[in-house]
Amino acid sequence: MNLSTVALVLTAVLLNTAAQFVLKAGAQRLSQLTNPDWLQILMAAALSPHILGGLTLYVASFGLWIGVLAKLDVSVAYPMLSLGYVLAAVVAYFWLGEAFTLNKAVGIALVVAGVYFLARTPAAS
Repeated sequence: MNLSTVALVLTAVLLNTAAQFVLKAGAQRLSQLTNPDWLQILMAAALSPHILGGLTLYVASFGLWIGVLAKLDVSVAYPMLSLGYVLAAVVAYFWLGEAFTLNKAVGIALVVAGVYFLARTPAAS
């Protein structure tokens, strides 16, 4: 896998992960609505800068992911999305104050090892 493909994968994963955190902020604001009905929630979501920003990040990530799939076998590319779990756990620890336990650290190590070995898989001919 060449450096430009690695950069493409990492950028797509980064945008996808960022979308999660922006949507989390939007969801927290929506949860502050008092006794909302489904229409109020829908309208508030449609007008929320966080929700719209998160969706924009997802669309950008999706566009880049199409480029990833054009360059890599899906059996190699798709598991690389799991790097988002690693990034999310680290960002959640520093930004949201979520716990970072030994189990999370071991899981992250396993994910990183798995992605490393998949990235070394030769492309199909």
